[in-house]
Amino acid sequence: MNTTVPRTGNDADADPDEWHAASADAVLESLGTDREGLSGEAARERLEQYGPNRLPPPARRGALRRLLAQLHNVLIYVLLGAAALTAALAHWVDTGVILGVVVVNALIGFLQEGKAEHALQAIRGMLSPAATVLRDGERASVDAETLVPGDVVLLESGDRVPADLRLLEVKGLRIDEAVLTGESVPIDKAVEPVAATAALGDRFDMAWSGTLVTAGRGRGVVTATADRTEIGRISSMLTRVTTLTTPLLRQFERFGRWLTGGILALAGGTFAFGILVRGFPYTDMFLAAVGLAVAAIPEGLPAIMTITLAIGVQRMARRNAIIRRLPAVETLGSVTVICTDKTGTLTRNEMMVQSVATSRSYYEVTGSGYRPRGDFLLDGHRVDPAGRPLLADLLRAALLCSDATVSDVDGVWRVQGDPTEGALVALAMKAKLDPAAESRALPRTDVIPFESEHRFMASLHHGDDGSGSLFVKGAPERLLDMCSEQESERGTEPLDRDYWERRVEEISACGQRVIALAARSTGPDHRRLTLGDVADGLVFMGLFGLADPPREEAIQAIERCQAAGIRVKMVTGDHVSTATAIGRLVGIAEDGDSITGQELEQLDGAALAERIDRTSVFARTSPAHKLRLVEALQSRGQVVSMTGDGVNDAPALKRADVGVAMGRKGTEVAREAAEMVLADDNFASIASAVEEGRIVYDNLKKAIIFILPTNGGEAFTLIAAIVLGFALPITPVQILWINMVTAVTLALALAFEPAERGVMTRPPRRSDEPLLSAYLLWRTVFVSLLLVAGTIGLFVLERSAGAGIEAARTVAVNALVIFEVVYLVNCRLLYDSAFSRRLLRGASYSLGAIGLVVLLQLLLTYTAPLQFLFDTRAIGPNEWLRILAVAGLVFLLVELEKVVVRHLRTDAAS
Repeated sequence: MNTTVPRTGNDADADPDEWHAASADAVLESLGTDREGLSGEAARERLEQYGPNRLPPPARRGALRRLLAQLHNVLIYVLLGAAALTAALAHWVDTGVILGVVVVNALIGFLQEGKAEHALQAIRGMLSPAATVLRDGERASVDAETLVPGDVVLLESGDRVPADLRLLEVKGLRIDEAVLTGESVPIDKAVEPVAATAALGDRFDMAWSGTLVTAGRGRGVVTATADRTEIGRISSMLTRVTTLTTPLLRQFERFGRWLTGGILALAGGTFAFGILVRGFPYTDMFLAAVGLAVAAIPEGLPAIMTITLAIGVQRMARRNAIIRRLPAVETLGSVTVICTDKTGTLTRNEMMVQSVATSRSYYEVTGSGYRPRGDFLLDGHRVDPAGRPLLADLLRAALLCSDATVSDVDGVWRVQGDPTEGALVALAMKAKLDPAAESRALPRTDVIPFESEHRFMASLHHGDDGSGSLFVKGAPERLLDMCSEQESERGTEPLDRDYWERRVEEISACGQRVIALAARSTGPDHRRLTLGDVADGLVFMGLFGLADPPREEAIQAIERCQAAGIRVKMVTGDHVSTATAIGRLVGIAEDGDSITGQELEQLDGAALAERIDRTSVFARTSPAHKLRLVEALQSRGQVVSMTGDGVNDAPALKRADVGVAMGRKGTEVAREAAEMVLADDNFASIASAVEEGRIVYDNLKKAIIFILPTNGGEAFTLIAAIVLGFALPITPVQILWINMVTAVTLALALAFEPAERGVMTRPPRRSDEPLLSAYLLWRTVFVSLLLVAGTIGLFVLERSAGAGIEAARTVAVNALVIFEVVYLVNCRLLYDSAFSRRLLRGASYSLGAIGLVVLLQLLLTYTAPLQFLFDTRAIGPNEWLRILAVAGLVFLLVELEKVVVRHLRTDAAS
């Protein structure tokens, strides 16, 4: 027991990278403590010095500031201006609709904000609430917040590690560190120092705060608490990470500024022209300018964008991708690089024996995870293990020398116990061995549990006749030292160590973890096992190659992504050999196409940027490495999606353009830091989400390519009338009617459109691609002129035939709406011809919208209340025939324009 404070004072943990490289005694001396822990007085003094072992809460913005921040957007300013203009015209219903759009958008942003704060809260929730320590030389349970550097903590199976510890004693201690390192299996802990340059996952003499003890027990001294722990560093990193805005929001901001300036200039110029050139009264021109601005503002566009994104969210949810932040739907469509975790995303996160080697044969094993169904293949041909004595004996020994159980839980096969042992049990069950029956036939008498010091487990069994069998499984190099013979078909023979070492290399090269098994017979009186019983004289039986196999659907999804021009990179905390092997199997890596986190640290910014383009596998990475990789890719103009499930992934998830967390096996921290959560933890769902994201963007483009020309047609109709000196063909109140009717019907129908042809065979769009492209600008002008010509032409025709101004305006209003109806059909396929059977696919929404618009126009034209409100008159069949004839001409001219554009695009591509 020690009552002194650390000699290094408040800087006792100033260089935490050195604790794992120092001996346990040296660490104790540096921290001013001993193996019996601190006194109560010393602990209280250090608590005042270091503060409580908890992470500081993040700074939060008030609810009002968060809500007002949602209004800081140019397009919102345009909408507010539109509301003011409609209010100036005393059209309160339209003012209310526009303000409703603003409020809905603000509320959506308000509710979606705060994911970083939630992630930090989730991290704090991962810290252990209690700890068992030695205080005043006695075992005591204390609040984990009171732990201080120098405290000696006792660990047992099931405990959550309460602080960063340098281990002093271990007894079969295994800790699941997946949340920090991404390691797919629990880590065997030791007390011997490791190299100062060892990666986080290779620091076997350390236990990290927030990780989980899965087996054994141990004792360690606290080296860091609160935000000085590894998990605390990640929390601090999260507070510093800047969340990027999405490409769509950046484009909308630029588009909003352009639109605002253009509308104001257009309205002002028209106002001046009417007064100075045409000599119209100020009042008339003011109302005309207001009407022009109202016509030009696409007040329904933000609502259409929100609804289109929301529909994308629903579609993605049906494909196991849950969106937490609405704009991420569209961002997925522009992703150019997917940085994916390995364990559970590309693989099943279930250990499985994939190969078995005996002294004469090498078998491949098929199947899926822990499900005890599969075949044993010898030279590609299926064999029955029962007819292969060496194989059958090896499988039976592995089953008896394992403590795990495998069972069917609600249709899913799960392991209770160590995943490696679970894989061996499932393997034996594939050979039709019954664990219960084998245990009854040869019950266990004694056991030496696995411990990292000796790197094996041994079990002793006795049959009904009293004969004993001793089985040992563990690291191949360790068991080879304990064996002098090997099992063969003729009994036993001298050990061929070179053969087994070659087999180990072959299996390891496939990215598989190798487990060896040995045995020997013993007598009926041998009832207790000691280390001396297994020190030598064993018979080597065989090898097992285990791996977390890749998902078949993930392999197919990677092919789809690559066909879509998206590069897939694996970023994992696993060993480089394992990561590279899986990378080869899923089709994203070749030999030499990998780099470790330690190698990354040696590269400066320029070297990393150059290396990152030609590397697909990043292994043994830390949270800082993952964050640096995402930032390096973004600096090269890439739109990055990052997947992850652990605390170690949270900073990179937050920084990525689209962070993707695992829903089943991921931590709450990862889910809160991400924009999207995979309900099935499957990479294939990412590819599906990318496809849906591209569909969403296509439908947004269709909505924009529909709304802008129709709004332009309305605005330029007013301008043309003023320039030509005509009476206005459409009044401002009639324009508001058209905008309201078409925005909530025709434009909205485009949000439900199915995928365009080849949506996943074209490259991702550039993140800096403007929302208003040259083609969209041309289409807006072209269609606007068609609508202007048709509307004014019919208006002039009616006036020349003697119709009154109200009747002529009724024809003009209906003509403009019918033109928009036929133009909707043009827009359903962006570039392809509307004269196609593909146009019938998913047409129900468009047909419903067209039917509703036609009904509303009939009500506008023929019902007295609407005639009174909008100053319309009933029109006859001849007028409708002329409207439909001109609408058909508009439709054909737009289709002709699409033919020309297709030819130009084909010529440009060739």
